[in-house]
Amino acid sequence: MDHGFGIESPGEHTHTPHRKPTRYLVVIDAAGSTIARLFLESREQVAEVDAGAEEVALMTRGLQPASGALGEEWDRALQGHTTAERRTADVYTLDVDAAAHAARLGPAG
Repeated sequence: MDHGFGIESPGEHTHTPHRKPTRYLVVIDAAGSTIARLFLESREQVAEVDAGAEEVALMTRGLQPASGALGEEWDRALQGHTTAERRTADVYTLDVDAAAHAARLGPAG
């Protein structure tokens, strides 16, 4: 007798390497709206959110940004942005160890 009630069991989990941690958060103007772009250490973009999101405030709490993203290391990553937008961007270097520790502690910290 089948006790699955028509719901198929999930297949075997595929083991793949985890993505590397996000290292940089760039708050930048994009045609009149401010966005936050998240990058790996290789400057590969992994996410983009509205800079006003609560998560952005939590990720940057206590961090001092570098002003401007004009270095050649940002040329490819921010190629769609003007020089003026890149000049006024805030670049946060995220502390991977602190973020992992906070995630383990949960919201009560």
